This record gives sequence, structure tokens and C-alpha cells, in this order.
Amino acid sequence: MNANKAELQKEVIYKTSRSGGKGGQNVNKVSTKVELLFSVDDSLLFNDDEKQLINTRLQSRFNKDGFVQVVCDEERSQYLNKEKAIEKLVNLLTKALIVDKPRKATKVSRSIKAARAENKRQQSAKKESRKRKFDY
Repeated sequence: MNANKAELQKEVIYKTSRSGGKGGQNVNKVSTKVELLFSVDDSLLFNDDEKQLINTRLQSRFNKDGFVQVVCDEERSQYLNKEKAIEKLVNLLTKALIVDKPRKATKVSRSIKAARAENKRQQSAKKESRKRKFDY
């Protein structure tokens, strides 16, 4: 995905705005907050299966216009915030494309069941021996 980073940046839309937080007067003058918008459906980097997988996995990340939205205002410079935002997007997309291995159902073996039953019997005998026996 690192080689595709430059290609990914071509398909991304950036919006900048003033950011709160640290920075002193710089906060009031410079637009350092970066909002990154990426359209999965219009992207040329992914095939249809990958697009469908991304759309299902990142459903909560889409805004009302159908763009994946990443916001970054951690740094004091716009350039660093753009770099962090693109890194976040790359991480989101790579995690979304990982296909989980299907789980194989397995049975508990007979020897394991027997060992557990034996352990229960021993525990029961230990507790039984601790009880007081009353003669009436």
C-alpha cells in the first residue's frame, strides 16, 4: 500500500479549517485542521470485490455524501496533519481489506471429556471429605 500512497493522494479531497487547541496566536490565523475525504466507489485503485468489502467494513466512517472521512488536527502544521490523515486512511483501508479466515468447528475429544469428568470427581471427593458428619 506504500507504493499506492501517491496514487491514493491523487484521489483524495482535502478540506482545511482553523483548529482549536495548542498553538497560541497561530491557531487564530492558520488553517491547520485537515479533513480528508475519499470516495471508495470512484476510486481506480480497487476492484469491485475490494470496494464492496471496504464499503461493508467502513460503513460507520462514511459521511452523508458517501465519502470516507478522516479528520486530523493533532499537529500545529497543516502539512503534518495531511500526512497523518493520509496514514490513517491507509491504515483504515488495509485493515478493511484483510479477509478473516473461516473458523473450523471442532469437537472436544473423548479423552479431554474423561479427564474433565475425573477432575470433577476428585474435586467433589475433596469437598465431601471436608464436610462434618453428624450422628443423630
